[in-house]
Amino acid sequence: MTDGSDRRARADDALDPASVRVVERRLAYRGFFDFEVVDLQHRRFDGKMTDVISREVLHIPNAAAVLPYDPVTDELLLIEQFRAGTLHHGEGPWLLETVAGLLEPGEEPAATARREIVEEAGVEALRLETIGVYIASPGAVTERTTVFIAEIDSRQAGGVHGLATESEDIKSHVIDRATAFAWLEDGRIVAANAVVALRWLQVHGQDLRRRWLATPGADA
Repeated sequence: MTDGSDRRARADDALDPASVRVVERRLAYRGFFDFEVVDLQHRRFDGKMTDVISREVLHIPNAAAVLPYDPVTDELLLIEQFRAGTLHHGEGPWLLETVAGLLEPGEEPAATARREIVEEAGVEALRLETIGVYIASPGAVTERTTVFIAEIDSRQAGGVHGLATESEDIKSHVIDRATAFAWLEDGRIVAANAVVALRWLQVHGQDLRRRWLATPGADA
């Protein structure tokens, strides 16, 4: 078994056998992520257990996403980059997103958010506030994303960023809040991390701006 498989086996042992029984795990592919076939049974809503069923699971580490926002100018920063998974989607392979990245081993989501905002957008988070958690594709993907909003100085934003060692080519777009919401409504923004963050900002943006302007530079 691989190290990852060992961790998953230990997690299986902790499951309530009256709810979920993992019969067998088979590693189908190992690359940047692991792709696994899991044979299992789970409790039905009538109380009975299902027959043994097979499910394909893509193991992706947990992630952090962060929306950079400047309360002084009421502007936010979105990044644009190439995404192979949307090659054949109508939106095309260049998507507008929030800054996001996978947690390093032992790293907390907030630390990931602070690291990624520098790497992908070239700015620093003056403060950081957690706004929620989402699981984008729970039927087949393990990734769980913690979402933040970060205060930035938008005067320092813009340009192309990313790590050369990861072949990143990431363009920053600094836009006002109204424009971002318009892009969201007309379907220009479809990436889950941006949709979740911007929907939160639609509801809480006025209060957030008022709080941050009242206490400049203080971490929430």
